[in-house]
Amino acid sequence: PRGPSGPPTATRTAAPARRASSPPAPTPRSSGTPAPSPRPTPPAPTPARSPCASPQQPGSPASCCPRSLRTPPRSTTASSPSGPTAPPWTPTTPTPRPGKAAATLLARLHRSPVPPGLPPMRGPAKAAQAIARLVAAAPDHPAAPPVLRAWATLPAWARAEAPMPGPGRLCHGDLHLGQLVRHPAPDGPWKLIDVDDLGAGVPAWDLGRPAAWFACGLLPPEAWSRFLAAYRAAGGPAVPATGDPWTALDTAARALTVQTAALAVAKATEAGRPVDEVEQAVVDACDRMGRRPPPLADAPPK
Repeated sequence: PRGPSGPPTATRTAAPARRASSPPAPTPRSSGTPAPSPRPTPPAPTPARSPCASPQQPGSPASCCPRSLRTPPRSTTASSPSGPTAPPWTPTTPTPRPGKAAATLLARLHRSPVPPGLPPMRGPAKAAQAIARLVAAAPDHPAAPPVLRAWATLPAWARAEAPMPGPGRLCHGDLHLGQLVRHPAPDGPWKLIDVDDLGAGVPAWDLGRPAAWFACGLLPPEAWSRFLAAYRAAGGPAVPATGDPWTALDTAARALTVQTAALAVAKATEAGRPVDEVEQAVVDACDRMGRRPPPLADAPPK
């Protein structure tokens, strides 16, 4: 790979199946425990309450990844022309959580030139596919209406119904910690893999999933603060250099809330089981989103 100023190296895996997004498995929060605040920088001005905020925690875009969606990464190792890499990181990997490495790689990716003719990154398209799966699998499920109402509050670009606002940046499109491997194994530098969804787009989308995990308590506040600080220190353009990051992250966090809820309900229906407690929490977040006026458009980073 090139030095710190060059673009990161992305390695495509050879196995045909794609991994599901896999945050650390949380201990389910009791109904009386408030979610953490999504603003690790208290001096920043407090924006308006997020439509998907938990009633116990004003301002937090409540989203989470249900247990049914947290499937383990493939057991096979990723491959590259120069040899095998270490297996992707998982919560049981005996190495430190690569959050700072992910943030730094992501910032470098976002700062890299967009190759001519590169198609749009596929994040919004995948969210739209999740909604289509919900409509096909569970149109009469009681959770479908709140998810669809929340979907309707998103801007057209986040629903893949209009071009993404530009100028576009080079985006991964499906960032999670399972997309990181060490190469060469076992102690080489971290690399981003699975670039199937890579393209030009809104870089905040790549931060939307960890931001949403933090907002609902799946990512500890200190881990989110380190991730955000590392991204900013590396010159990441998705959020303002200082102050409140949620002015730029709100749409992406809400879109990933809806995507996660849609997949949760569809998969539960296909499996012939009710949604579990954690999945219902995501549906409840969508219900709050759909019952409030849409927020103002995300402010571009300065």
